[in-house]
Amino acid sequence: MRIAIGDFLLSRLQDAGITEIIGVPGDFNLNLIEQIDAREGIRFVGTCNELNAAYAADGYARSRGLGALLTTYGVGELSALNGIAGAAAEHVPLVSIAGAPPLYATEARYDLHHSMGDGNFENILSSVGQITAAAVRITPHNAVEEIDRALHTALREKRPVHIQVPSDITHLTIEAPQEPLNTAWPSSDPERLASAVERIAELFAAAKSPVLLVDLDADRHGFAESLQQLAEKTQTPYAQLASGKGILDEQSPLFLGTYNGAGSAPDVRSTVENADLLLTTTPRFIEANSGSFTHNLPADAVVDLGDQHVTIHGEDYIGITVQELLDALLETLPAAQTPVTRFREETVEWEVAPDAALTQQRLWPRMARFVREGDVVITEAGTSNIGLGPQPLPSGVKYINSGIWGSIGFTLPALLGSQLAAPSRRHLLFIGDGSFQLTAQELSTILREDLAPIIVLVNNRGYTIERWILGMRSAYNDIANWDYGKLPEVFHPGTSMVSYSASTEEELEQALAQIDGSSAGAFLELHLEPEDAPAGLKAFGPMTADFDYGPRGPRNP
Repeated sequence: MRIAIGDFLLSRLQDAGITEIIGVPGDFNLNLIEQIDAREGIRFVGTCNELNAAYAADGYARSRGLGALLTTYGVGELSALNGIAGAAAEHVPLVSIAGAPPLYATEARYDLHHSMGDGNFENILSSVGQITAAAVRITPHNAVEEIDRALHTALREKRPVHIQVPSDITHLTIEAPQEPLNTAWPSSDPERLASAVERIAELFAAAKSPVLLVDLDADRHGFAESLQQLAEKTQTPYAQLASGKGILDEQSPLFLGTYNGAGSAPDVRSTVENADLLLTTTPRFIEANSGSFTHNLPADAVVDLGDQHVTIHGEDYIGITVQELLDALLETLPAAQTPVTRFREETVEWEVAPDAALTQQRLWPRMARFVREGDVVITEAGTSNIGLGPQPLPSGVKYINSGIWGSIGFTLPALLGSQLAAPSRRHLLFIGDGSFQLTAQELSTILREDLAPIIVLVNNRGYTIERWILGMRSAYNDIANWDYGKLPEVFHPGTSMVSYSASTEEELEQALAQIDGSSAGAFLELHLEPEDAPAGLKAFGPMTADFDYGPRGPRNP
């Protein structure tokens, strides 16, 4: 069939499950936005800037499986680059689309706006290409092949890809296949799959202390449900990296806790490091999730489940679709005869100290109790993640955090994207005041889209995580103290979002009770002291100073 190039691109995005494209209009992409507006089942959602759009598309992808970003050439692409890099670091499948100058102008090397004015139109594409799994400028002759290649790469590699669409070709027609985009994985090599299943089954049969250790790739590749079933069938205990929080059920008696090298609870560290069979999902250890590189996995016991291969005690089994492997293991492995029983401390009933000021130590266990089964919980890197991360959350919670890239300000736009992708789930955002100020304007888009999240803003008047690294009382860690509670009405007059403020435990309880009984969005500002921090942050700060500045560098008094 013949179809306009822009419509073909949009149809392929729809085949992959996209119903919203998030971005910022610009002269080189307006014609594509017109095609979006004319098409059923997909729409354009404009944000306040391109960086926020990239963050939002990342959040969308984490809840939907793929996100789409639309910017304009040069200024838009580079403004979004930090967010695209975050998606690359966090293994998030994202399709970045940029309207580019007309094809005739790029081929004739015109000096144009949004360029360096030197006729070079390769520099922007190559810049974005450094951090994406594919980067291409399409033409009428390569559009079908390159669009499909880019989408398959994003979906299979779980990485962002970038497509430049020249502004003068979107309405040109091309011959295109009538079949929808095939998003299915190719099947495994039969012998390699059978050999891997047999070998892993042998190891399970011989193992006395098997353990499963999950990281974020288990979520990105869709392995969570199968891994949970595998753990329950075989009664295999499991732990998570901090960057893999919430992927498996934290309420199960099989859940050990978070493995963080020397920063782990002693029983978690001992169980993981002494396992005689350790199933992993390609963990990536950075200083923040490894106890400053003190992790020590038993190399001779590791079976690593990648996306397209399995490594068993150092031997690579290539050509395997790992989901097929997990399905085969669920059929092959015998069910455990004796369930695992583990001692768990009883939950202590929360007793409110009415006049007590809010503290980090008391706040986060209380907020964990406020979370419901099935919620989406988004925590900003820093205080919020360090405070809430150690708290066990209810079953079925999706936990979104940028633990590896760690760009502050990510989570407010990510909240927008995630809630667009999963509007039926309750969303809770925990964000510090410093992080909020980086991307605060996207609250206006959340309200314009009539979304109703619960936003918990920790107001400790500055960058608390930075204070604990260096400059505890230095002015560079201070920020302006906004009147945050008025912002919903300022950004969207007549909004249904309700603002709350709490400085004491009694005020917090009153606010949570009202929020829990309402379907309206909530903006809850919590007032804490600037130097107060979760215990994990008090340890993380000095450790980071040691790592960053060396033995002769500055330290907090």
